[in-house]
Amino acid sequence: MNSASGKEALTLVFVYSGEFAERVIRNLINDLSFCKSCGLYCDSCKYNVYSFVRNIRAAMELPNSSELPAFIDNPEKYMPKKIPKADLCVSSGLHKDLLLELPHHMQKVGMKGLIVPIEDFNEVPSGLRKQIEEKCRELGLENAFPKPFCSLEPAKDKPTISRLVTELKIGRPSLELSTARRGKREVIESSIVKRSAPCGSTWYVAKKLIGVKTEKEILYDAIAKAHHSYPCTATMNVDPEAKEPILHIAGYIIREEVEKTLRKVQTRI
Repeated sequence: MNSASGKEALTLVFVYSGEFAERVIRNLINDLSFCKSCGLYCDSCKYNVYSFVRNIRAAMELPNSSELPAFIDNPEKYMPKKIPKADLCVSSGLHKDLLLELPHHMQKVGMKGLIVPIEDFNEVPSGLRKQIEEKCRELGLENAFPKPFCSLEPAKDKPTISRLVTELKIGRPSLELSTARRGKREVIESSIVKRSAPCGSTWYVAKKLIGVKTEKEILYDAIAKAHHSYPCTATMNVDPEAKEPILHIAGYIIREEVEKTLRKVQTRI
């Protein structure tokens, strides 16, 4: 039971292929061996702060698209024998025919919503996304296709999906910053993660911001270097809808959050 809201805890099932979903899962459960970006300088900034292991009912890995026929006549053959009941399903990396089949399985077990993060346009092109959106509407399922996953924000018409962002604290990053004067320059004194990118990169970026001067050029360089060093899992292939790589979009998102938060701090001073 979620004591703060009086609601039952949000429950998730992951149905996936490839490494991206595993990265999100390991961030959510706060796996002690997951984040090693700081190496010998790790101060365990995120460990023991949270764990959502009890919210995850199952992580079900299906065959990789490269191991399957280009067109699957009987997708049921490759689907899980039984998907446990949960509030939400998060799916990534699936063969297009298996992804199209998934909403029916979700509806049968009483799920309320589907999230399909788009870290690579080739995995979920716009035509496939529209097909799945239509199928979800027919079945009464909430759906979201955040591109990238760290762009996901709460929406009034998607209450269950919004709970992933507000209760499990993943989606579009949110920070709390404070600054201090060091001589004639202003630097970031502290950086607290209020909501992380689903892959966990926000924790690393936040740590690397401490001591950084707030001058735009220096700040941008520090954010970009940290974001690429984690590294972000989004593709560098140019997305035909956004006209630029999805990795760049992810970088702009964390940069915008840092700038927005700094403006609030500077306004209060």
